[in-house]
Amino acid sequence: MRKMMSRETIEHNVECIKKQAERFVSFEGENSAIIVNNADWLVDLKYIDFMREVGSLFSVNRMLSAECYKARLDTGLTFFEMGYMLMQSYDFLYLHDKYNCKMQIGGNDQWSNIIGGVELVRKVSEGDAFGLTFKLLTTAEGKKMGKTEKGALWLNPERTSPYEFYQYWRNIGDTEVKKVLQMLTFLSDEEVERLANLRDENINEAKRIGAFEITKLIHGEGEALKAEETAKALFEGKGNIENMPKTILASTDITLTEAIVSAKIASSKGQAKTLIEQGGISLNDVKITDIAYKLSDKDFKEGYAILKKGKKIYHKLEKMV
Repeated sequence: MRKMMSRETIEHNVECIKKQAERFVSFEGENSAIIVNNADWLVDLKYIDFMREVGSLFSVNRMLSAECYKARLDTGLTFFEMGYMLMQSYDFLYLHDKYNCKMQIGGNDQWSNIIGGVELVRKVSEGDAFGLTFKLLTTAEGKKMGKTEKGALWLNPERTSPYEFYQYWRNIGDTEVKKVLQMLTFLSDEEVERLANLRDENINEAKRIGAFEITKLIHGEGEALKAEETAKALFEGKGNIENMPKTILASTDITLTEAIVSAKIASSKGQAKTLIEQGGISLNDVKITDIAYKLSDKDFKEGYAILKKGKKIYHKLEKMV
């Protein structure tokens, strides 16, 4: 079963979300925004009461006609997934009644769930309720953007550093450039068209500008400049590497496999060994294929070592002073 996060973790996450959101909304003064945790009203729900009072208002036939469910019927649809619409709809009802929330906003993949909430509010509270969806940012294959080799792309710099955030957008596919510039930057339509029409090597300029603009929007211009400088240092041989992702090792008397896991380049020693065996790991620009390779002082001649996975993922290893 999925474990619930501790109260301390939830509160920490809320503070991180609030810090990032302060760039776009105000949490002070009249009509200020608030952040709430739906566990406060969902955890203590009584199943039988909930199903009688809320579940009875939903038609299974109607739910199965929703695209999000129809697509899963052939592969298997769990009761947990069926119940998700009820829980999200109840969220809307609770927020409507307690905080006078009139509109729920989400990606267009949430349309059915949002409409479920709108209808529940109108049935139970007989109040106004509306839904607003926006186009999802997807890859050329139709998959949601925002996934990295380490997992999700976080706005929280503690989870995804500004440099890693910048690099994600710098490495998008050529066919995704226009969509990303249109949806995630405030560049003029004319500039978006100009950049999107660049071809071959020149398209990299569009990606660089897009990565900078998006990073500036989320982390500020200072962090965006640092990320850009780091990228220049690593890929163009000029710039500053001080701000690249790094791990300070308590001891350098460890194997390369252990260092890779410490740097979170791989999630396990087994995965790290596979990367090494397949030639996907370099240390200070030297490809290492020995899974038993052990770090030594010669790897830290400059006080640090540069660990590289593939062609685009760099990580600095530093010795603890």
